[in-house]
Amino acid sequence: MPTSKQVVDHMMMHDKFSQWLGIEVLDVKDGYSKIRMLIREEMLNGFGIIHGGITFSLADSAFAFACNNRNQLSVALDTSINFLKPVQVNDVLIAEAKEIHNGKSTGLYHIEVKNQNDHLVAQFKGLCYRTEKKLV
Repeated sequence: MPTSKQVVDHMMMHDKFSQWLGIEVLDVKDGYSKIRMLIREEMLNGFGIIHGGITFSLADSAFAFACNNRNQLSVALDTSINFLKPVQVNDVLIAEAKEIHNGKSTGLYHIEVKNQNDHLVAQFKGLCYRTEKKLV
């Protein structure tokens, strides 16, 4: 049976979007992941701050890595995010996903996104559905 790290490494190898975002996996264990990325200029919206979709995508990747790392293919059923502070170019964001519930068919995760100053910039909640399929 593959380790949590092996599953996430496999996911990252095939996840072109997370690669484009520049995501780096910092830590992973069963039901948990911690990742980071550098915010780049092409991620700006028309208001001169980072597009909310970028922060959402980082949190969503942390969610995916946490809920799939036991090698059971899980897909999002419901997600939500609260944007708490604006994100700027050259910020370094860290998303930490923690498992709240690990059921047979569903899992619930809370993801905090913080900047390099340890300021909470977003909170994300994700509910996943667990399939019978293996990832690796």
